[in-house]
Amino acid sequence: MAVKIRLKRMGKIRAPFYRVVVMDSRTKRDGRAIEEIGKYHPTEEPSVIEIDMDRAKYWLGQGAQPTEAVAALIKVVDEGKVRVAEAKPSKKDLYEAAIAAAGKGSDAGTSGATTAKKKAAKKADAPAAEAAPEAAEAEKSE
Repeated sequence: MAVKIRLKRMGKIRAPFYRVVVMDSRTKRDGRAIEEIGKYHPTEEPSVIEIDMDRAKYWLGQGAQPTEAVAALIKVVDEGKVRVAEAKPSKKDLYEAAIAAAGKGSDAGTSGATTAKKKAAKKADAPAAEAAPEAAEAEKSE
C-alpha cells in the first residue's frame, strides 16, 4: 500500500481550509484518512499552519511520500518560519477605549444609564390611590 501525506480540502466554496492527513494514495481526495497530523488555513492573514512534526517524521520514516504542497508546508514549519498573528485586543478593552473616546470615563460615577429610573410608588400610598377612585364614584352616585 502506497501511503501519502497530503491535503484534505474542507470548508465552503470560496473559503477553503485543509487538513494535513496520511492516506492511502488510491483513496479520493476527501476520503477517509489513516491519521490527521495538522491543519492549514491559507485564507487567513497570516496563514495558519499547524503540523505535528513528531507524527510527520514518524510517517516519513515509515516510507510515506509527501505531496509538493505538504513538503513545502513541512519545510516552513521545520525551519520555524511560521508567522504568528498578533493577539487581538479583548472586547472589554475595545469597549473601554470607545467609552473614553466618547468623553465618558468609567470614573465619572454614573451607572451608565442614559435616562433616569422611574421611582416605584410607595406601598402605603398604593391602596389609598386605588380606594380614592372608588370613593369618588360612590359620591357621584349619591
